[in-house]
Formats: sequence, structure tokens, C-alpha cells
Amino acid sequence: MRARRPFLLNALLAAALLASGGAGAARDKKKDKDGNAHHFAIVGHRAAIDGEDGLKGALDDVKDEDLAFAVVTGIKGANEACGDRVYQKRRDLFDKARRPVILSLSGNDWTGCRNSAGRTNAIERLNRLRELFYGEPESLGKDKIPMTRLSSSPRFRSYAENAHWRVGKVLYATINLPAANNHYLPAAGRNSEFEDRAVANRFWLNRLFAIAKQDKVSAVVLFGEGNMQPLLQPANGLRALLQRSPTGYDGFADTRRQVQMRAAKFPGQVLVVDSAGLPKEAKPAIEWHGNVGHLSVGAHAVEVRVAEDGKNVFSLGPVR
Repeated sequence: MRARRPFLLNALLAAALLASGGAGAARDKKKDKDGNAHHFAIVGHRAAIDGEDGLKGALDDVKDEDLAFAVVTGIKGANEACGDRVYQKRRDLFDKARRPVILSLSGNDWTGCRNSAGRTNAIERLNRLRELFYGEPESLGKDKIPMTRLSSSPRFRSYAENAHWRVGKVLYATINLPAANNHYLPAAGRNSEFEDRAVANRFWLNRLFAIAKQDKVSAVVLFGEGNMQPLLQPANGLRALLQRSPTGYDGFADTRRQVQMRAAKFPGQVLVVDSAGLPKEAKPAIEWHGNVGHLSVGAHAVEVRVAEDGKNVFSLGPVR
């Protein structure tokens, strides 16, 4: 018996180490899922390239049970119909997703839609999308997360697509910024939709940063389709005098200025994510200017890891 005792002790010690290792892994897994450290996915505009097949493939890519959520840009391509049949099929597709899904609208979903007479029916289609995809105070998908919508404010009941939610110490939010110059139309007298949405978005950003300050979050993440160029610095002094006159109205200018001003007073990081196209062979990457970061994902699916705290909260994981 004495000869076997060291063997038994070693076996018990190994078992204890394995058990503690397994418990540690379980704690780390739970922490990544429920605590401050976590990861999420961004699916760029797959539907613009491959329609429904692109969305199905993207949702298959983001079925990891430890994923906090996935933000998906757009439900259809520019050449697909704007009818309820397409909208409902895409809603059914999102409902089957294993992870919580948040839809970030694209311009293809509504801005280019026309009726049988060839006239624009963008506003009617946008309102229909709001009914189908944003009627509940929660995400899409089988596993849902609670969300607060701008439509909860009596003044902005129409703007249900703007929503915010929180995971750990990070405040996440969507904002309706379609890619084609934020749906600003050059013809005079045709921008009532743009102007009304600009007022709603301005109120929304003010509210988000007020919540961020009140709750003392470490970071704010904004998801939209169009590239507002959040790192673009305004010209001043001699540079402004030498700058050429602009060739057209910048539909993102007001939103960009507001984000920059709010970020300047915010002690944490602000990450702006869009689905703007990337140069050929380029991969998504986060670029920083001060505490403002910018990430364009194009049609890629990207995983973003969020640290518990520290100076660099965000880092990119796998890119598909």
C-alpha cells in the first residue's frame, strides 16, 4: 500500500487540477457571456451582394453560443423587390437565428423603392420595415436581448429603428444613416424625410451620450450603414481659406460634428461602425483619432472582442 500511495496522491492532485481548470474555464466562459468582457459580431452588407443566400450564410457564421449579439446590415439588395413578401421572408430568417440579431437598415431596404407608377415610396416602405422588424422592445433571433427604442419617446414614435442596449460597461446603439449621402436629395423641396430624421438623430445622440455619462460606461458603439467619416477633421485657418468650394451637400456633416463634439467630452472610447465598401483586397480595421474609432466592414462578417477595461477596449477577431 505504501508503494502505491504516491501514485494515488499524484492521481488525486491531477484530478483536482483538472477540476479547477475546468471550473476556471467555465467561469471565464460565463464572464465572457455575462460580464464586462464579451464579444459580438458585425455582418456587413451581405444581402447587397448575395441576397437571401448571403444572409443565410452570414447567420450561419455567427451561431457561436458565447456571442453576445450580432448586428446585421440590410435585408436585401438594390435589385430585389421592395414588397412585403421579401420583407417577411427576411424577418422569418432572422427569427430562426440562434443568437440575438439587431438589424441595421440599409438604403437598399427603402430609399430606392418605387411604386407601380414609378414614383418613390421610400417613406411608406420605411414605415413598413419599422412595423415588421422593430415592433418589440427586444432583438430578433431565438435568444433575445432587451432594447430601448427611440419610439418610446412621444415626440419620435416613428423612429423605432434607432435602439440602444447595453452589455457590461459598453452602450451600443443603432442610428439610421443610409449610405447614399444619408438620403439627402439634391432637388429642392424633396428633403422632408431627411430633415425630420436629422432632428430625430440629433435628439438620439444627445440622449445616448447623456445615458453614457449617467451610467459611467467605458465605451459607446454606434452602428449605421453610411460612412459619416467620424475621423474627418474640420478645416480651419489657412487650410479653410485654401480649401476648394464643396461640390455638393454633405448629408453626414451634422451627425459627424455632433459625434465629435460629444466624444470630446466623453472620457471613454467611441467606436463608429458602418458597412461602407473597402478597397479591393483590404480587410476591416479599426482606425483611431483620439478616443474616436472608425470601423468599416464592407460585406465582411467581423468579430469584435471587448475587454473588461483598459485603454484599448476593442480588438478585431476573425474576419470572414
